[in-house]
Amino acid sequence: MTTFSDTIIDWHHQHGRHDLPWQGTTDPYKIWVSEIMLQQTQVTTVIPYYERFLQRFPSVQTLASANIDEVLHLWTGLGYYARGRNLHKAAQQIVNDFSGEFPRNLDDMMSLSGIGRSTAGAILSFAFSLRHPILDGNVKRVLSRVFGVEGWYGKSAVAEKFWLLAEEHTPNKKIATYTQAIMDFGATLCTRSKPSCAICPLQKSCIAFTENRIAELPSKKPKKPIPVKTCQMIIIQNNHDHVFMLQRPPTGIWGGLWSLPQLELDTDIKTSLSEDFGLSIDKIKIGQVFRHTFSHYHLDIQPVYARFIDNDYSKNKIQDTATAWINFNKTVELGLPAPIKKLLIATNNK
Repeated sequence: MTTFSDTIIDWHHQHGRHDLPWQGTTDPYKIWVSEIMLQQTQVTTVIPYYERFLQRFPSVQTLASANIDEVLHLWTGLGYYARGRNLHKAAQQIVNDFSGEFPRNLDDMMSLSGIGRSTAGAILSFAFSLRHPILDGNVKRVLSRVFGVEGWYGKSAVAEKFWLLAEEHTPNKKIATYTQAIMDFGATLCTRSKPSCAICPLQKSCIAFTENRIAELPSKKPKKPIPVKTCQMIIIQNNHDHVFMLQRPPTGIWGGLWSLPQLELDTDIKTSLSEDFGLSIDKIKIGQVFRHTFSHYHLDIQPVYARFIDNDYSKNKIQDTATAWINFNKTVELGLPAPIKKLLIATNNK
């Protein structure tokens, strides 16, 4: 082991996290689910989702055979829904292409939907004690500060520097321990803001500390103005107070989730709904605009409440088509984007 990895492991024995629900197992399925959920999401947020998900889908086989609506329903509120779609697709790949067994080869692991090099390395390290470096956000922050790596990771030359360092300092023994240790080190001690440098065991060798550059490293992504988009979300209820919903395409924002008709602000609502869905509406009421922020833009949503005129009500459950009248007074297991769920709860409470 290098001195760096020795120090990280020693620190972890005393100060690392040892009681998270996905720790203490070598089951690649449980490890995989946790790694995907933890991407861009805090541990405290993930824990209840992880526990509910495993309760419903205890194995890769049960996940592979599940309906995508149920998978996305359990993902509702966790964000970055492509992760849920990829998890479902990868489970089917594992069952169909690898006979239900997780591959132990890096390239095979990376062939699964939603699994990049760092996630693949983490799964192989934790599940099979195979030596593969990882490079999540916490690890990049530690390496950047300790070894003075400059430049934005999105540039290939900078990324290559990080991977070389990660490879160099990944030990040949205690691989799973080191992998967890360096992630914990970045998550709890070498944090993005207000790192605990005073008690850091790497303080003397840390370039960022000795050169007083902690706030500079790691280098941030060049900032661009976040654009603002606007739309109308149409909440249409029939005489039974069921809401007209449609399922979004499988890719793109909110892919595969159930949503509301979405129109541009200057669109004629009655004409558009009549032409697109054959719906006649009246009693239109405009709600208060609210903002939902994605990673790359803001979306200002104008709620519009309307009544379905036609009394001929035949769709009382989800059909095979991409539209349905949904009764939200009953338990409905659908994947819903967070702002749509917010709108529906507000509508139901009126």
